[in-house]
Amino acid sequence: MNTNILKWALKIIAAIILLQTLYFKFTGAPESVYIFTTLGIEPWGRIGSGVAELIASILLFIPRTTWLGAGLALGTMLGAIGSHLVKLGIEVQGDGGQLFVLAVVVALCSAGLLWMERTAVTNFVKTRKI
Repeated sequence: MNTNILKWALKIIAAIILLQTLYFKFTGAPESVYIFTTLGIEPWGRIGSGVAELIASILLFIPRTTWLGAGLALGTMLGAIGSHLVKLGIEVQGDGGQLFVLAVVVALCSAGLLWMERTAVTNFVKTRKI
């Protein structure tokens, strides 16, 4: 498979999943409120994670910032996966583990994009005096 096609597929899959959850987070859907109340970070955790996911989705499609969007998405999804494993459980309110699986899919897509964009990441790090 052409790497350009794979890169676009990973971006689209991650963005679709990230963007479709925003409706639930920003409208205060009962499922989202339950999740973030259980985590003890309602409403700011719900809104904050929604904003981070929106920004990540946008950054994925800007060629110079794809790696940054992938990193933000990966970090956000690692938080979601960790929350499921430690506090929420794989299945939340009878969803059959769907939210957990979606978080894993976005994490894998983001990790793949970061790997494909590793030159951009290393160039960014090299130009910074740390």
